Amino acid sequence: MQFKDIIGQQAIKEHLIQTVKENRISHAQLFLSCDGSGALGLAIAYAQYINCLNKTATDSCGTCSSCRKYERYIHPDLHFSYPFFASKDVKVAVDVLEEWRSMLLQNTYVDMNSWRARLNAENKQANINIAECHDIIKKLSYKAFEGDTKVLIMWLPEYLDRGANALLKIIEEPPAHTLFILVANHQDQILSTLLSRTQITKIPKLSDQDIQAYLQERHALTPEQAAEYSFLADGNLIEARSLVEHEANNNAELFAEWLRMGFKGDVLGMMGFVDKAASWGRENQKNFLRYGISFLRECSLLLSGADALVKLPPRTLDTARKLSANVLDLPMAEAIISELELAHYHIERNANPKILFLDVSLQLIKTIRFKSFPKGTQHIYN
Repeated sequence: MQFKDIIGQQAIKEHLIQTVKENRISHAQLFLSCDGSGALGLAIAYAQYINCLNKTATDSCGTCSSCRKYERYIHPDLHFSYPFFASKDVKVAVDVLEEWRSMLLQNTYVDMNSWRARLNAENKQANINIAECHDIIKKLSYKAFEGDTKVLIMWLPEYLDRGANALLKIIEEPPAHTLFILVANHQDQILSTLLSRTQITKIPKLSDQDIQAYLQERHALTPEQAAEYSFLADGNLIEARSLVEHEANNNAELFAEWLRMGFKGDVLGMMGFVDKAASWGRENQKNFLRYGISFLRECSLLLSGADALVKLPPRTLDTARKLSANVLDLPMAEAIISELELAHYHIERNANPKILFLDVSLQLIKTIRFKSFPKGTQHIYN
């Protein structure tokens, strides 16, 4: 994994390269990010750059013996730790190392759902247990086999259980030429004793422009499609890919038309919409609802006079301005967002889609036509 393989994050790449050039590599680092920002790939590319035999000013060479092994995740001085699902056959992370490598070779933009699906874990509880902590200490006590630096990349240290205290000493006083990189999503879920021993690098969300360019280049989307998907993904490349995989609807037009039907009180039109929405499939239904939530939040910014913060694509922005001027007000937007969030919650839990979208449509008419914003409404799909 080279820096050039990672989408966007140019400032972070330059910062990491500079730490190597100036020999300012902290022995314990925490890459803090959101899902889909590329933090895991950055950690791997950083480790590869450190151990590259012919590094350039901007990246590892990709061709030396060290880089070739890093590209396949088989370098003897590169170690991974990650949450796993313990069983009689799986005691520590290395017991599912082949599955981990296979996943990374396909894609380093992964989240816990991706990993769970790879292991067919269903509803099992994942963690990084005490046995894994002891295995880490054992592996890092050995001298480096080939590279100058042994590297341990721990993905999602939030899943460490109480055995994490066993790692504190080795993280604070590691063997010579040892680097810990923790890749996390939730700082508040990491043990404070562990957090205090690391240098934090915050990895921002990907920009809409970076995701849009990626979708146009890799998935041959039109600029309009790519702009809509990047807006909905909100900096998460995993989400953007999921939208490309599952998307079958023009959410921008569909959602605007749905709001107009609610404004007109067009019950017959709503019934036709409900039949159509019920046929989309669960992922597309969730995408539609997520789009609606994001769209209305942008409308709320327009209604609040914060036009400069709105990041809708141009054509969709024009629709949002018209709806905000002629249909919506802030309490109405907030009420509809609450309805959509609740509907998304129930779709994820396999609610009957026809009943659900009928109920939400009726609530939409009630909210828009009668400006009624009831709290704690009893829904017919509960």
